[in-house]
Amino acid sequence: MIAKAKGINKNEIDMTSGNLFKKILVFSVPIIFSSVLQLLYNAADLIVCGQFGSEHSVGAISATNSLINLIIQLFMGLSVGANVLMARCFGAKQQEKAQRVVSTAMIMSVVIGVVLGVFGALCSRYFLRWMNTTDDVIDLSTQYLAIYFCGLPFTLIYNFGSSLMRAVGDTKRPFYFLAAAGVINVGLNLLFVIVFRMDVAGVALATIISQAVSAVCIVVCMAKNKGFFRLSFKQLRFYGKEAGEIVRIGLPAGVQSAIFSISNVLIQSSVNSLGTITMDGNGASASIEGFVYAAMNSVAQACLAFVSANFAVGNWRNIKKVALYTTLLVLIFGLSGGILVAVFGRQLLAIYVGNPDAIQVGYSRLILISLTYFTCGFMDVFAYSLRGMGYSLTPTIVSLCGVCGVRIIWIYTFFAMPELHNLQGLAISYPVSWVITFLVHFVGFCVLFRKREQAALLRSEQVAAE
Repeated sequence: MIAKAKGINKNEIDMTSGNLFKKILVFSVPIIFSSVLQLLYNAADLIVCGQFGSEHSVGAISATNSLINLIIQLFMGLSVGANVLMARCFGAKQQEKAQRVVSTAMIMSVVIGVVLGVFGALCSRYFLRWMNTTDDVIDLSTQYLAIYFCGLPFTLIYNFGSSLMRAVGDTKRPFYFLAAAGVINVGLNLLFVIVFRMDVAGVALATIISQAVSAVCIVVCMAKNKGFFRLSFKQLRFYGKEAGEIVRIGLPAGVQSAIFSISNVLIQSSVNSLGTITMDGNGASASIEGFVYAAMNSVAQACLAFVSANFAVGNWRNIKKVALYTTLLVLIFGLSGGILVAVFGRQLLAIYVGNPDAIQVGYSRLILISLTYFTCGFMDVFAYSLRGMGYSLTPTIVSLCGVCGVRIIWIYTFFAMPELHNLQGLAISYPVSWVITFLVHFVGFCVLFRKREQAALLRSEQVAAE
């Protein structure tokens, strides 16, 4: 058992003392399972439709993924801001401020979810046309996308709520809620597609129903909680100061994610130009790769929470430990997961699609991405470390130039060459952009960490002198 500091309840973790490596692992594992479950939502959609739906339903769903991310990631970044702010409140034991953060964040999640949901549902077909979605899948893609956007408020409520809970170390209960919703999602997928023959509309409807279940569970849990993330409906109100802090910290992360998604939309458009077979193989491969990324990104989320908490109390030694431990864990998860995916790639792809040509095309991408994915995890760890220390804009600018810039340049230069005008030639842009961005983030972390540490030391000396 991990020792709990005074004032820490059984569902919270003291992130500023004790065995940090063990605590990071305890913190990360439930997030990994939660992330995998969220990916299983999409995987279940693809597998059920691939086995029991129409001919190109996998390609139709895959064509929507980058667009969904583009629309929601800008605002999902705000949940990162809420996470950082809550972690600082928790580290400094500022419970009154924490309650204002909870109230403000949950109101923001509802308002943003409703606005984005209506906007996305109304504009789905226009977006898909802009992405060069082929005529044989655009009707199915539009159905899936419009229904998915209708459930967006539930998605944001769950993600904001779970982000607040994870900021204080409560990572298990969000996983339990998601697990229950996942079982419902798979069951409804089979019911709607096999029994009612609803195809992509059925899996989209199953997804939003399961998301509603997880959202309700998270709200009820927060309402009953007696600790830092308690949600009181009687005292529910919007606090401008806390909202401003959430936006200041989270908006750069959201902008970064949104522009990442723009580059992915451009890549998806390039994939769409290669034909439906390539779309099917690419979609299946991306779904499989996502499980490796989920493990690494979960560790990066732990890094964000632990760095934020230690930054709040000025524990610089712990910040270095957190960066080191999370980098090691990312290497272990990323490399081992990537090797497993590469070894069993063809068998995994066959679960999604039956066409041998689609499997071959998907494997050409899968083998390249999976064996280099750990560099993406390194990139995330040091970007999150910088955000945890209060640098929200710096990692955003670096990531935009290093990831988006490289990929966009690649599409219009190397990918345009006949010998690289295929899915593998397009996929090479990913590891190239990850390595470049990681190296810049690492140098930035070393320089800015030293700057923060020296500034804190100088303030301490001035206080002592007074």
